[in-house]
Amino acid sequence: MLDDFWRALALLSRIPVSMRCDFRPEAIARSVWCWPFVGLFIAGVAIIPAFLTDILIGNSAVTAIMATLVLVLLTGAMHEDGIADCADGFGGGQDRQRKLEIMRDSRIGTYGVIALVLCLALRIVLLSLASDSGSMAAILIVMAVTSRAAIPVVMHFLDPARMDGLGKGAGRPELLMVVGGIGVALLLVLVVAGPMAVITSVMAMMVAVVLVGWIAKSQIGGHTGDVLGMTQIASELFVGIAFVAVIQGT
Repeated sequence: MLDDFWRALALLSRIPVSMRCDFRPEAIARSVWCWPFVGLFIAGVAIIPAFLTDILIGNSAVTAIMATLVLVLLTGAMHEDGIADCADGFGGGQDRQRKLEIMRDSRIGTYGVIALVLCLALRIVLLSLASDSGSMAAILIVMAVTSRAAIPVVMHFLDPARMDGLGKGAGRPELLMVVGGIGVALLLVLVVAGPMAVITSVMAMMVAVVLVGWIAKSQIGGHTGDVLGMTQIASELFVGIAFVAVIQGT
């Protein structure tokens, strides 16, 4: 179990992991049950500078920007890179092969810039709104754990769109491990935010997964590492919107 966590932490973040990890596809696929714990760890680290910023400045927007900055640094912006590449490929490619070529190109285009700016802006606004209600820590954790549980769902139900790259190398997790990851995420959400957050989070997460899966299937016939990154970002934002809607309605 500890090996699975260290493997997941090394895969989903830029946090140095001193121990040697087995990154064979079957090992990665087996570890997906604990990916929400990686989200919990990353969110927990981001909470600290956000909390200190809030004490020093008392401005929710600045606090939200600080939290976002730390999240991006901890993950190496890998998920943001995924949604930018998907936006460029899906928006600029004329056929499946060309879309995949664009997605693999390290350069960013207009579609990617727009998608990246809008997603970062939406995350900052959601965190700021939660901060105003005293729920910054809760929303950070809820968004982080549920979005990491969403990724394996796409990995299980969609075939890789290409025979190389991260999407193929991550393997296809068993349904039991996928369900286990969702269960871990929802348990963490229950502890942090209560039963209503569990209901809204799972609904928002599944809407995001279905939407991303449908888009990826129709555009390139499956998933890639970039699609998995887009899954994380989309799930995070959908869950964040649902969370803010609940706290503003109560």
